[in-house]
Amino acid sequence: MNKENIIGLVLIFALLIAYSIFMTPSKEEIEKQKTRQDSIAALQQKQVDSIRQAAKVAAVLQEQSAPSRQALTDTANMAAFYSDKYGAFAKAVEGEEKVFTIESDVLRLGISAKGGRLVSAELKNYKTFDTLPLNLISIDSSAFNLAFFSNNRIIRTQDLFFTPYWYATENNGEEKMSVSGDQELVFAMRLYTSNGDGYIEYKYTIPGNQYMTGLSLAFSGMSKYVDANLSSLNLEWYNELRQQEKHLETEKNASTILYRYLNDETGQLSETKDGSESLKTKVKWIAFKQQFFTTTLIADEAFMSSDISTKTNPDPPSNRYLKSMLANISLPFQSSEQFTIPMKLYIGPNKYSILNKYDLNLERQVPLGWSFFLLHGINRYAVIPVFNFLEGFNLNYGIIILILTILLKIVLAPLTYKTYTSSAKMRVLKPEIEELNQKYPKKEDAMKKQQAMMDLYRKAGVNPMSGCLPVLFQMPILIALFRFFPSSIELRQQSFLWAHDLSTYDSILDLPFNIPFYGDHVSLFTLLMTVSTVAYTFVQNKMMDTGQNQMPGMKLMMYLMPIMFLGFFNNYSAGLSYYYFLANILTFAQMWLIRRFINEDKIRAQIAANKKKPTKVSGFQKRLEEMAKQRGYKTPKR
Repeated sequence: MNKENIIGLVLIFALLIAYSIFMTPSKEEIEKQKTRQDSIAALQQKQVDSIRQAAKVAAVLQEQSAPSRQALTDTANMAAFYSDKYGAFAKAVEGEEKVFTIESDVLRLGISAKGGRLVSAELKNYKTFDTLPLNLISIDSSAFNLAFFSNNRIIRTQDLFFTPYWYATENNGEEKMSVSGDQELVFAMRLYTSNGDGYIEYKYTIPGNQYMTGLSLAFSGMSKYVDANLSSLNLEWYNELRQQEKHLETEKNASTILYRYLNDETGQLSETKDGSESLKTKVKWIAFKQQFFTTTLIADEAFMSSDISTKTNPDPPSNRYLKSMLANISLPFQSSEQFTIPMKLYIGPNKYSILNKYDLNLERQVPLGWSFFLLHGINRYAVIPVFNFLEGFNLNYGIIILILTILLKIVLAPLTYKTYTSSAKMRVLKPEIEELNQKYPKKEDAMKKQQAMMDLYRKAGVNPMSGCLPVLFQMPILIALFRFFPSSIELRQQSFLWAHDLSTYDSILDLPFNIPFYGDHVSLFTLLMTVSTVAYTFVQNKMMDTGQNQMPGMKLMMYLMPIMFLGFFNNYSAGLSYYYFLANILTFAQMWLIRRFINEDKIRAQIAANKKKPTKVSGFQKRLEEMAKQRGYKTPKR
């Protein structure tokens, strides 16, 4: 070890000794630390003693008779236990679990004194599939609980009893109230401190003719009871959704949690499987959505963040159980003498015309194909306005779908005409195409045959793709309507012919067994749709048969596809199957009319005249011929 190493080690030891001396606490600091540790230990021991005392009281209550139990409840020990656990809210532990009812034109709400929360929410204008009252909230399967710190205690409002407060003197003392039309009824539940010098208020503002209810959380005189450094409150919102529709699986696969961030971006959890997500940034609203109904909590400003989750109970609490929804929401808070958190609560139908008027993007809960602008654009600006216009005539919804289908076919008539004329031109060229097939039968001559066909099409003035493009243009409309009909609440419980409800499947025969991928019933509209689709495919193949060899199995697949979809549509909306059936029938009618007005001899003469005209080589043809030259093929002379 050299001299430099020895000096380095000495300096390191010297620094360590100096650091330990400098960082050693003084006697005063040691005493303060000891006092702090003793205080923490005493607080922990106090909490342990409280838990033990509560367990002891619970054990005694279990063992003693009812009179003895009541006597123990009145003892100072129980009062001390409540005071220790609930602090300033100890007197709110006991009370009468009374429910106050408010009825508007569209809602019947129940508000409980325990927890001050909504325990029932019935939609008066709707019924379940089996004609029961349609209730979106139930007392035994929901929670709306505010949790906060009060003098080092966690207070949960769901455990405490609130006191009713009537803002309108004419309703003072009433347990059943009503409001109608454009009027509003304001009713509150207040959680008072034991001294009565402060309270937490749930204030409900119920309009007479709307599904949107005002809900504000107000803190009055609570600054000394809520921790001063508290910047947020936790709101636990929970609801077990119940079956409202005929087909449980369809409703389950349409139920989930949707949300909207403050910047207008919306999102949702998976509809088909359980899931969870942490929304880290500000949130405008959170919705517990079912197939046709929703319960949506909306912030006037924004929620700070939220953890949301959906779960399906493997052991359902009832045969009408659907899914469990949970949102732990962080509410902004500041400790002051008066502080209010204004919110709104929408409890109502997923109807586009209602949700859209609030200008909050609530209409995104109606699945119209929002992931693709063309799909939701067709539904929003074409299908829905026409549908709503026809509703004004008080027609049966089966007739409305018929008229809507006719109007769509009229709009698409030019494309249908283009498709048919293109197939007619291809039929005229069929003999010449067959000659080319015979002239180039070998696979190695495929490029020569393709060149010869392109030259034939160019001379005849025929574009083989012109028959495909109109079909492609119609696809977005078909898909848009595929999204529209199953999500349209207007069709719910509307009957037509043998279908009792156009929003779900129609059944002409209930089977005593379940067929995999099909179901336990027979839907006649689905059968009609399938038969008409197979027939349309057959006619279309006849029209488009130009002698060209199709891909192996392609024709068979075209016939198998409608049969494969039979199982899927058997459990789907009858309105959708009915629309597709009508579309097929009207297409047959259009084809019959067009065929009467199209003269194939005239088309043949026009093609012959086109062949005599000088042809212009397209860019595509030039590239095709260049590829042929590179492979050693000779291009045909023009």
